[in-house]
Amino acid sequence: MTATPTPPRTQGSATAVLTGMYAAEAEYLAAGGPGLASFDLLAPYFAPDVVLHQAEALPYGGTWRGHAGMERFFLAMGETWERFDMVAQQFLATGPTAVVLTQIQARSRTTGRELGFPILQTLHIEDDRISEVHPFYWDTAAIAAACRP
Repeated sequence: MTATPTPPRTQGSATAVLTGMYAAEAEYLAAGGPGLASFDLLAPYFAPDVVLHQAEALPYGGTWRGHAGMERFFLAMGETWERFDMVAQQFLATGPTAVVLTQIQARSRTTGRELGFPILQTLHIEDDRISEVHPFYWDTAAIAAACRP
């Protein structure tokens, strides 16, 4: 059983938790991402029992639980997308429930198709860690179609 890393000091700010997590995610992806980089870069920002709910219609749809589930989710994302860039981001609300709007530019690994789309996420933060994430996609059918051969 592995010990859960201690989260960096965030002064109890949801904005600091989110900013740190997105910076860690960028570092994780720059280091090679799923399968190459260590999830330890991201783990401190997520509660050990974190729950991620992805729309079932997506190639990586379903509910992902705990750090192991998050690692599997990132692997599924890496298998789906050759590139997944967060090109613009707005923190619309911060606090115990945060709302983040992110504009994505992505390229499907299977088809090579490029796609731009927004994701609106609600993130629940408890004890300076993200405990639950609900991403809402504008058009899951378009995303699924871009990834289907």
